Amino acid sequence: MFKHLLVPLALTKDRRAVAVAERLAGGKDGARITLLHVIQRVERIPQREVADFYRRLQQLAKKTLGDAARRLAARGVNVRSVVVIGSPAREIARYADAKGVDLIVMNSHTIVDPLRPGEGLGTTSYRVAMLCRCPILLVK
Repeated sequence: MFKHLLVPLALTKDRRAVAVAERLAGGKDGARITLLHVIQRVERIPQREVADFYRRLQQLAKKTLGDAARRLAARGVNVRSVVVIGSPAREIARYADAKGVDLIVMNSHTIVDPLRPGEGLGTTSYRVAMLCRCPILLVK
């Protein structure tokens, strides 16, 4: 059904979206999974002042995503990991469009308070849903 699943990940231990994407991918001859981490760009600070900071974050992100990718690959999943710098929602949407992603599977951390329903509208998952053309599966 799906050929390319995108799983945007924060650098947390929460891997629910990865597990769901693995089931949807369907194993060895199934869909390809791309694990994506977006490092939030720090605006209005000269690049030379934050270059080392970004380098360390990229190393941590590559290691974290690489570990998850190796676990999936060991189970026969066609997987790739990518780390980019920018605005998370925009970079996720840009990647999905550029690479022909069929489905985005991502964790949703925010539980909206029924007394203040507009508060959850600033989350990355909400922004991705507004920007992306492909379907999105939020995993709670």
